[in-house]
Amino acid sequence: MVKIKPIKKLKLYGFNNLTKTLSFNLYDICYAKLPEHRNAYIKYIDEEYSADRLTNILTDVAKIIGANILNIAKQDYDPQGASVTMLISEEKIHTDEQVDSYTETESPGPLPSSVVTHLDKSHITVHTYPESHPDEGITTFRADIDVSTCGKISPLKALNYLIHSFSPDIAMIDYRVRGFTRDISGKKFFIDHKINSIQNYIPDDTKDLYHMVDVNVYQENIFHTKMILKEFELKNYLFATPKSNLLPGEKKRIKQRLKREMKEIFCGRNIPRF
Repeated sequence: MVKIKPIKKLKLYGFNNLTKTLSFNLYDICYAKLPEHRNAYIKYIDEEYSADRLTNILTDVAKIIGANILNIAKQDYDPQGASVTMLISEEKIHTDEQVDSYTETESPGPLPSSVVTHLDKSHITVHTYPESHPDEGITTFRADIDVSTCGKISPLKALNYLIHSFSPDIAMIDYRVRGFTRDISGKKFFIDHKINSIQNYIPDDTKDLYHMVDVNVYQENIFHTKMILKEFELKNYLFATPKSNLLPGEKKRIKQRLKREMKEIFCGRNIPRF
């Protein structure tokens, strides 16, 4: 794991006004052969990632990053999907001059099983989008998550937990720092920690599972990583249809469809069909 030194003993004047936003598009892909299978998959996803379950995940995220929950709004949609919005706040720092010392080191956060609650003008949101292809049996579940914080709290601490909570086939992850804050001399800081890549916050055992691509704009404090699973085992992508029930030619066609779907999502463009 790469370790990068934080900005040394950065002392801020007043509140840290930087806004740090971590955004995810997480995808789960599978094949459901019959219409009733596709309907069952949508039902399964709606139950597995209901508004209540998503609220529990976001509550854990708030605990991980050290946030107080101010308000929760949640909704299950008809016919499918769910949303949760959580307003959070940072605990006030009790110092006479409101001066804060900030340090941070890149490292993966805790796993879901190790979660053991302080952000002003901050929020955590999640929206889910289950859908299926009407002809080819491809079903795709997408979860969009935003963790946006002000103050010294970093949403990057929740990165590892969220990846493990959803175990996505494909993940698009963005991290951006907006605005500026000042040190005690009045000098502006447009970022309060050093970062080279989002990948530095992902543990090696997780990175080993994925092909990963970085697109970073350092001058704008914008960091992007996309991930797609390396291994492809057809049985892991079949819903309500055992692999043994498929003919060899059918297996090949389904595998091609699934890989096309995943490649198109990962590349962000349609692939010509010949």
